Amino acid sequence: FRVSWDGSKIAFTVNEDGMGTLHLLDTATGKELPVPKLPPGIVHGLEWHKNNEDLGFSFVSARSTSDVYSLNVHSGELARWTHSETGGINTDSYADPELIRWPSFDGKSISGWLRKPPAKFTGKRPVIIDIHGGPEAQARPVFEPANNYLVNELGIAVIEPNIRGSSGYGKTFLKLDNGILRTDAYKDIGALLDWIKTRPDLDPDRIMITGGSYGGHMTLAIASNYPDRIRCALDNCGPSNLVTFLEHTSGYRQDLRRVEYGDERDPKVRGFLIRTAPMTNVAKITKPLFVVQGANDPRVPQSEADQMVEALHASGTPVWYLLAKDEGHGYAKKSNRHFQLCATAMFIQEYLLK
Repeated sequence: FRVSWDGSKIAFTVNEDGMGTLHLLDTATGKELPVPKLPPGIVHGLEWHKNNEDLGFSFVSARSTSDVYSLNVHSGELARWTHSETGGINTDSYADPELIRWPSFDGKSISGWLRKPPAKFTGKRPVIIDIHGGPEAQARPVFEPANNYLVNELGIAVIEPNIRGSSGYGKTFLKLDNGILRTDAYKDIGALLDWIKTRPDLDPDRIMITGGSYGGHMTLAIASNYPDRIRCALDNCGPSNLVTFLEHTSGYRQDLRRVEYGDERDPKVRGFLIRTAPMTNVAKITKPLFVVQGANDPRVPQSEADQMVEALHASGTPVWYLLAKDEGHGYAKKSNRHFQLCATAMFIQEYLLK
């Protein structure tokens, strides 16, 4: 929040199901003042002009990277100051993400964002479920180049769920997947698979699961728990066994991660983590899997990817492996990111779109 220079107004933002919405408050009356309606996105970087009338802020959405705006709070006039470069791509035709909700196994309402392809793609659309990392993070309606390509060029619907354990919904929701509650988060995705069947515009027979870091672990977990309900999966630097992950991640992270995943030194917790690990259940992974890993990853070591790939080779399940020797936790170099996207597109063409 930001207080105007004369103290008469407060501008503040609220995380509402992932959106960063703008609000204005009159300090004398305690009542909210009108603000213009913006598309789904995130308002941030609030700054008042000393005239106490003009409010500056940045705004990012599915159609634009972060741009600067100003709002005259008296007249309601909204002015855009910058037009960030998007490589010559006209993003005006990009659809705003749709906020969706579905009931999970225990009646809890889970939400996420659905990015729908343009109307030129007819019929039921294949679906990619893209699960965020963290685990205490949140999928938000921001500009995503890779997903924009999948949606607008390949005609794939992308769903970004905020399953239990995601931030932005309060401390109780944040802790609902901790320790031995981990499998409840898997069931949230199972419930999403049920929800997809109810949508006439989505194809429940063509679903791919993907995610990075913790989202990669979720990908492996869904691939082993719901193999008959997906076509393929792409794991980006995800732990394949939370016990071996906790034992081999960098020492400075171990205690922090044990709060989230459970302490593998506790026999009861260790037994649960091993029993539910994708590596333990690797025989159930029967659909093609693409594993992406950085050789210098200090968070999720390469061994987590290696053991999964080796096991799938042995079982005969189709597996692709992309290992970058000059990357860490996720690919940062532009050339590697481009190669990864092109390889991902090839995998999708081979196993999801056919």
